[in-house]
Amino acid sequence: MTNPTDILLPCMTLVGWTLCVLLVMPYRRIKAALARQVTADDFKYGESANVPPAVRIPNRNFMNLLEVPVLFYVVGLVAYVTQHVDATAVALAWSYVALRVLHSLIHLSYNHVIHRLAVFAASNLVLAVLWGRVLVDLAR
Repeated sequence: MTNPTDILLPCMTLVGWTLCVLLVMPYRRIKAALARQVTADDFKYGESANVPPAVRIPNRNFMNLLEVPVLFYVVGLVAYVTQHVDATAVALAWSYVALRVLHSLIHLSYNHVIHRLAVFAASNLVLAVLWGRVLVDLAR
């Protein structure tokens, strides 16, 4: 028997991962500033064209983790509140988290666009299936 709170652990794990990616931003920015690749003015209105890609990518990845994953957090809470949590929903949630972490790792390391896109698309498919299952369960 699945405990409804089981759906919350993948949600909290993705929050933790998002916070880890958040820490990469100042690390790379400070490292670039110390190497005199950027100045404070390069960040005055966001990120100027002078900011190297290796410094810009963590910010973009962090934004990615605040966009579509909002739908993941919502479906997790809906499933929990309505008590529509089963082993399949939990497995889908963990799959989504794993794919989002993999997406970040690709983005923050070798950044191959096709690999990143494939993982991103797979994560969105998993999220759509999770939403579909919860909606069907709620409609019953």
